[in-house]
Amino acid sequence: MLAAAGVALAAVVTACGSVAAPANGGGTSPAPAKASLSITVQNGVGNKPTFWTLRCDPAGGTHPHAAAACSALIAMKEPFAPPPAHQMCPMILASAKRATFTGTWFGTKVQRTIADGGCDLARWSKLGQVVN
Repeated sequence: MLAAAGVALAAVVTACGSVAAPANGGGTSPAPAKASLSITVQNGVGNKPTFWTLRCDPAGGTHPHAAAACSALIAMKEPFAPPPAHQMCPMILASAKRATFTGTWFGTKVQRTIADGGCDLARWSKLGQVVN
């Protein structure tokens, strides 16, 4: 009888941990995004602003074209960098549109408003997939 109990105990101990763990570590949530932004777009004076969230790498959020928006921002290299110091800027606004970005961009905190004009005119034109 003692031998039978020993065999049963050995079988139980051997079976412990013999089932392979899930490949994703047991969790069901995807990897966190490397960029997470809140975007507010003001489409002119008196118009109601539009608000989206955008996550990149992997793409997601409430932005209607998240993958295209992430691609456009990534292609810009440093999309939220301030204009170079001592740069001469035209005091001309192409429109009253502006977009405010807050959050994180690949480990860097972001708090930047980009306008459709002045020093941001060229940057605004590259933001088409993001702000429209």
